[in-house]
Amino acid sequence: MNKTELVASIAEKAGISKKDADKALAAFIDTVTAELKAGDSVQLIGFGTFKVAERAARTGVNPKTKAKIEIAASKAPAFKAGAALKAAVK
Repeated sequence: MNKTELVASIAEKAGISKKDADKALAAFIDTVTAELKAGDSVQLIGFGTFKVAERAARTGVNPKTKAKIEIAASKAPAFKAGAALKAAVK
């Protein structure tokens, strides 16, 4: 499912126009992005949690040259599914 199909599905299930569904989806994405940038998490009970995962610095190997390289610490967005979502997918 791509964004256009998601917007159409939201509009149909909520009984709103596709334009309003697109605005709601954009607002959701913007809000989650802003919270993650601020270092906070977004928890939707039963669905899951969006959070920032911190990766420690580590030593890696360049597969082409076999040389050791230092990989810097980084942050990445992560999603952990909630119990209700896991049960629904089972």
